[in-house]
Amino acid sequence: MTATAFGNGLPSRQPRTKSSCNVAWSSVTKGKIKLSLVLLMMANSAQADEPIIGHASVVDGDTIEIAGERIQFSGVDAPEGWQVCLDEKGLDYRCGKEAASALDAFLAGSRPTRCEFVKRDRYGRFVGTCFRADGKDVNRWLVETGNAIDREGHNNGVYADAQATARSAGAGIWRSQFGQSCPAPRGRVNRKPMC
Repeated sequence: MTATAFGNGLPSRQPRTKSSCNVAWSSVTKGKIKLSLVLLMMANSAQADEPIIGHASVVDGDTIEIAGERIQFSGVDAPEGWQVCLDEKGLDYRCGKEAASALDAFLAGSRPTRCEFVKRDRYGRFVGTCFRADGKDVNRWLVETGNAIDREGHNNGVYADAQATARSAGAGIWRSQFGQSCPAPRGRVNRKPMC
């Protein structure tokens, strides 16, 4: 009796060989796959360079979300949601929550929001400059009203004049000495303050 292949009970006419699935991929096939992945990444990168326009939801004082995409405002830094600052009387107030509320009210004044991108940050969020429908620069407004500070090292002080205006007017976080706030050290996102 002859051996049977595949257990179907029929005699085998040819010896069993390795399946073509087990044969190593050729370098041509690997090259095509790599090229396809590179082209796909370039296409996604090109889409990232296009502005995102839509209804913005406020995440915190310097981050919004449009159509499921997190956007960090370029060149500004607002207090974290849990952060506490001192007011003009030396009393604690939730400056992070105040900044987020002010941003929400400002964006509601003229929708939709349009964001032009600079890069992605270490958290994968887009970093960009955003504008209301009436053309007002949201990033500049945050600094001008004292709801954020100019991140001088990240943007060559593009909002330094807006910060000087807010500081001299005692607006927002500048109503007292901002240095006397509960600092937001790295890695403290979404955690309670230590102070």
